[in-house]
Amino acid sequence: MEKSANISVDWIKGLIRNFITTSPYNTMRNETEEPAWDDALVGFASGADPIWQQYKEYVGAFHWTPWEVFNQHRPEESAGSEELTVVSWVLPQREVVRKANRRTKKYPSEEWARIRVYGEEFNVALRRHVAKSLEKVGHAAIAPMLVSNWTIVSSERFSYASSWSERHTAHAAGLGTFGLCDGLITAKGKAMRVGSVVAKISIEPTPRPYADHRAYCLFFANGTCGKCIDRCPVRAITETGHDKMKCRQHLARSREYVKKTYKFEGYGCGLCQVGVPCEAGIPVKAAREALERGELPPTPPPLA
Repeated sequence: MEKSANISVDWIKGLIRNFITTSPYNTMRNETEEPAWDDALVGFASGADPIWQQYKEYVGAFHWTPWEVFNQHRPEESAGSEELTVVSWVLPQREVVRKANRRTKKYPSEEWARIRVYGEEFNVALRRHVAKSLEKVGHAAIAPMLVSNWTIVSSERFSYASSWSERHTAHAAGLGTFGLCDGLITAKGKAMRVGSVVAKISIEPTPRPYADHRAYCLFFANGTCGKCIDRCPVRAITETGHDKMKCRQHLARSREYVKKTYKFEGYGCGLCQVGVPCEAGIPVKAAREALERGELPPTPPPLA
C-alpha cells in the first residue's frame, strides 16, 4: 500500500460514480450495450455503531459485525471497531428497466433479468474497485460479500439469512428502511441493488434519518398500500410478511423461462419492486419531506 491519504466522503462518492461512468463492466450486454446503471446513493456507517450488535441479536449470531469480517480476513491490520468505516451504496434501477418490468405478470422482463445477472456482475466489480482503490491509498479494505466464507445460513426465524446482508448494511448507513416485501426503500425507491466495503478508515457516519426500520413503507406507516402483495405472482407476500422460500422457488423456476425466452442464462423477478408507490422514491410523505429538510428523528429503538 502507498502512504496513507486523507480520504473524504466526496472522494469515495466520486470514486463510485466515476466507475459507473467509465467501467466497461457497466453494460446490460444487449444489442445496444446499454449501461446497467447511471447513478448511486452512497452512505457510511461506523464499525462501532451499536446497530451491528443489534443485527446479531435480531438476525442471528452468524451475522458478522464489521470488526468480525475485517479481522477474519485482514488479521495483520488488527483494527478495532472504532477504526472501521462501512461504505455502502445503492444502485437505483434505470427508468427503462423499471418500465419494462412493470408490464410483466409472472416472470421478469428481459431488461430486469439482464440487470440481475450483468448488473450484479458490475456490482461485484465495483466492490473490488472500491476496496482496491482504498488499499492503494493506504486504507486496508474488504468486500464482505466477496470473502471466501460468506454463506447463506438456515434461520429458524427467517427461513434463511446470510452472514453479511447488503440491505441491512445500507439501512445502517442511513440509506433506507424495509418494506412489507423485505425490500429496502431508499430515496430513489425500492428497485435497486446494493453493495458495500469495510475499510480501516475514519469517515463521518451518515445520520440515519429514521427512527423505525420500516418508516418508509406505507403499510407499516399508516396501514395502507400493500400493492406488493398483488404484484407477487406466487403470493409470497401477505399482510403478515414475506415468505422467502416461496420467493426463492419462483426465482429458481425463472431460470428456465429466461433461457427459453431471452436466450441467455439468467433469472430474476422483482415484480414487487415496480408498479408500487415505493418503486422510485419514499411514498410516506412525512418521512420524505423530513429527509428533504434534513431532519433527524430521536435515537431509534432496537430492532424488533
